[in-house]
Amino acid sequence: MFTNDYVKRVYEQAERRDGDQPEFLEAVREVLETLQPVVEAHPEYEKNAVLERFIEPERVIKFRVAWVDDSGKPQVNRGYRIQFNSAIGPYKGGLRFHPSVTESVIKFLGFEQILKNSLTTLPIGGGKGGSDFDPKGKSDAEVMRFCQAFMTELCRHIGPDTDVPAGDIGVGGREVGYLFGQYKRIRDEYSGVLTGKGLEFGGSLARTEATGYGLCYYTQEALKTLRNDSFAGKTVIISGSGNVAIFATEKAQQLGAKVVTASDSNGYVYDPNGINLDVVKDIKLGHRGRIKEYAERVPGSEYHEGCKGVWTVKGDIALPCATQNEIDEESAKTLVANGVTVVCEGANMPSTPEAIAVYKANGVLYGPAKAANAGGVATSALEMSQNSERLSWTFEEVDSKLHDIMVGIVHNSLDAAKKYGHEGDLQLGANAAGFEKVANAMVAQGIL
Repeated sequence: MFTNDYVKRVYEQAERRDGDQPEFLEAVREVLETLQPVVEAHPEYEKNAVLERFIEPERVIKFRVAWVDDSGKPQVNRGYRIQFNSAIGPYKGGLRFHPSVTESVIKFLGFEQILKNSLTTLPIGGGKGGSDFDPKGKSDAEVMRFCQAFMTELCRHIGPDTDVPAGDIGVGGREVGYLFGQYKRIRDEYSGVLTGKGLEFGGSLARTEATGYGLCYYTQEALKTLRNDSFAGKTVIISGSGNVAIFATEKAQQLGAKVVTASDSNGYVYDPNGINLDVVKDIKLGHRGRIKEYAERVPGSEYHEGCKGVWTVKGDIALPCATQNEIDEESAKTLVANGVTVVCEGANMPSTPEAIAVYKANGVLYGPAKAANAGGVATSALEMSQNSERLSWTFEEVDSKLHDIMVGIVHNSLDAAKKYGHEGDLQLGANAAGFEKVANAMVAQGIL
C-alpha cells in the first residue's frame, strides 16, 4: 500500500508507461512500497527526481540475433541488454537464455540488480541481459553459433569499465566461453569483459559455488542473529538443480542440515534420507539430464511430476533456487502449515507479493533475493578485481571474502531496518540499505 504521495505518483507513472510489463511492475511496486520511510526522511530525493530516474533504465538495447542451426536452417531470436543504473559503478548483471525472456523480465532483473549490487558494497552498477533462445536440446555447435551471433551485436555496448555481463539461467561456463571468445576476436583485446569465465582464461575460483554458498552464509548469519539458531539438524527444502541449488545443497549439508529435495522444470525428487549430491551433479553437470533420473538411481527416493509440488514437502527451511514467482500464496501457506519458519531466496524474485505477505503474517524469517543471492554478483566483482590486477586468488581467499560480504549484508540490512523503524525486517532493510547508497550517488552526480 502506498501512503506517500510522491512514491504513489512515481509508481502510477510506471504503470502508465510500462503497463504491458508485469514482472517489472511487480518488482518496482515491492521496492517502492518498502522505500516510503526512506523517501520521507530524505526530501532531497523528491527534489532531485531520484525515484523517477531510479525506475527508468539509462539504456535499453534490443537487437536481432540471426544464426544457423545444424540442419542449415536460419533461426532468429531477440537479444536484450538493459543498462539500468551506473551511479556507483559499471553496469553488472547476468545474461539469461530462456524462452521466457522478454523485455519485462530483463527489466525486472536489471532493476533488482541495482540494489543487489549496491548491497555487496562493491563498486558495480545494475544491468541485465539475455535472449529468448533456449540452449536446452541444442548441440554445442548450435549454442556456439548463437553465442557468436549474440556477441557480435552485444560487443559494441559492453567493456570492462562500461558493462560487464555474467551468466544466469541458461548461460553457464560453456556459453560464457563462446561469448568471451567472440568478444576477443572482434575487439582484439583480452580483458575482463565477462565474469564466470573458465579458470584457464581469467575466471575466479569459487565463482561457480558463490551464489549457493552465499545464500547459505546469509541464511546462517540471519538465523544466528535473529533466532540464535543455525542450519544444524534442520530439514531443508531446495528447488532447482542448477548451480545455485547444487551448491546451496552442498553448503547446507556442510553446515549440518539435511536437504531432502531437488527439482527441474518437469518435476521434483524427494529423498527422505537426504539428497545424494554426487548423483545430482552427475545428472545436471555431467550430462545435462533430467532430475527424474535421480529416483531411478537412488533407492528410497521419489519422483513427482510438477515442479511446484516441491513446496508441499515438510521441512524447517525453504531455499527457492529455481526461478521467479515459483512460490505463490497457496504454496506459501502450505510451507507454513508444514513447519517452515525460514525462507531465504536463491532465485530472483521467487516469491510472489502474496507469498511474502503470508511469510510476514506468520513470523517467517524472510531473506529477499536481492540480499540472499547477492553472493554470485559479489564474486563476479571479485573476479573483475583479479582480472584488473592480472592476479588469481585462492579458493579460500575468495570464499572468505564472500562469507564476509554476505554477513555484512545481513547486518547492514538490519541496521537500515532499525534506522527506519522496522527492526528485524530484512526485506525493507535490504531495499533501504541498497537504495540509499545509489540515491546519494545520483544526487551527488546531478540530474542525468
